[in-house]
Amino acid sequence: MTEYITEVSKYIITVLMALYTLCGFMCLTDKLEKKKFLYIIQNIFMFFMQFLMFLDLTLVSRDLEYVFLYVFVQVFLLAAVVMVPAIYEKANRLLLNHMCMMLGLGLCMVSRLSFRRAIKQYIIVLASLAVSLFIPWLLSRIRFWKKLTWVYGTAGIVMLGSVLILGEVTYGSKISFSVGDIAFQPSEFVKIIFLFFLAGALWKKTDFWQVALTAVFAGLHVVILVVSKDLGSALIFFVGYVLVVFAATRNYLYLLAGVIGGSGAAWVAYKLFAHVRNRVLAWKDPWKYIDSKGYAITQSLFAIGTGSWFGMGLLKGNPSAIPLVEQDFIFSSICEELGVIFGCCLILLMLVCFLCMIKMSAKIKDRFYQLIVYGIGVMYIFQIFLTIGGGIKLIPLTGVTLPFISYGGSSVMTTMIMFFLVQGIYIRLQQEGEKRNVNEASQPNADTEGDGD
Repeated sequence: MTEYITEVSKYIITVLMALYTLCGFMCLTDKLEKKKFLYIIQNIFMFFMQFLMFLDLTLVSRDLEYVFLYVFVQVFLLAAVVMVPAIYEKANRLLLNHMCMMLGLGLCMVSRLSFRRAIKQYIIVLASLAVSLFIPWLLSRIRFWKKLTWVYGTAGIVMLGSVLILGEVTYGSKISFSVGDIAFQPSEFVKIIFLFFLAGALWKKTDFWQVALTAVFAGLHVVILVVSKDLGSALIFFVGYVLVVFAATRNYLYLLAGVIGGSGAAWVAYKLFAHVRNRVLAWKDPWKYIDSKGYAITQSLFAIGTGSWFGMGLLKGNPSAIPLVEQDFIFSSICEELGVIFGCCLILLMLVCFLCMIKMSAKIKDRFYQLIVYGIGVMYIFQIFLTIGGGIKLIPLTGVTLPFISYGGSSVMTTMIMFFLVQGIYIRLQQEGEKRNVNEASQPNADTEGDGD
């Protein structure tokens, strides 16, 4: 009986994920009356998928620990989808739903790979939500964000520099501090400060000297990350800087300079760092180095191919054969056990989040907040490109996590803060739109009264 339930459920999970993703694209339209219904449908699909996934984990493993984790995860997801709109009536429900969907999937997959790590991840997710709930309120109350430009830039450099000097070496890179059993990765949080710095420096002035001065500070961020051998984060910071500068200036010469400079920096990194050369060799021909450099990527490709369209079912694959699977290759694990169709839908779901942010940034009149939302969208989708692209052999591996889904407390907390920053700016945009409508509606009355006099 167990075999029948788990076999049928994997097809139902795939169908539900496809329908959920379709609803996400439909919600990108501007018809609010239809959106509210679609948001509810998405929540139903999400909770049903969670039920089936944890049911499969429990039936296959015969371990009741999954039942307790399922209850805790569902309580968290229900609290998030109910509490956030209750506190912030004008919150963007599409981003909220997708955030909960990815968090739920991430907790399910991490628990499948390591139950102990899933408990730690769950605690960090709870703490992250508790912190993030205050962000929209802070954005509406504090008005001096634009005045701290060089404080942001200096703080980011100091935080990254402290890791370079005092940080612990993890897989050859200095990227984190450890407090007890918890690793803290400052570069994840510096992403937020870095975006505030760029927005503060470029929202008002975009002449050559301002861009050059901004480039000096941004370059120091990137250089410190390179020296720390955290090349994945360095690449994210660099691309974020180039595209935010382009968005602020609309100058294609800066974009061209960024492409040329990035290509040159990649060549220098290839010459200087042995692990970069190893990853390039593994990317070019992993089968030649299957017992050494190419082992991780070949196991990732085997996992994706084994899963086929609908997956093998949870706990029926062998994702633990992939090194660092819960961090760098969790997408491959998803494709192996939930299927390639599910994986493609997940990519589309993430693309919807990006499109939603870009669409939102286009409507924001305040350049400071516009650049922040745009920068968050760019960094978010580029990190996804690096993680999934490396796992499927589209590009060389960079060793960055998949936002909301991979195991990693600093990553999940930073991404949630970024999403709530977007929520706070979106709420502010909605409130300003209402005020503008009220003013426009009152203007004809004022004109009529004037004519009467």
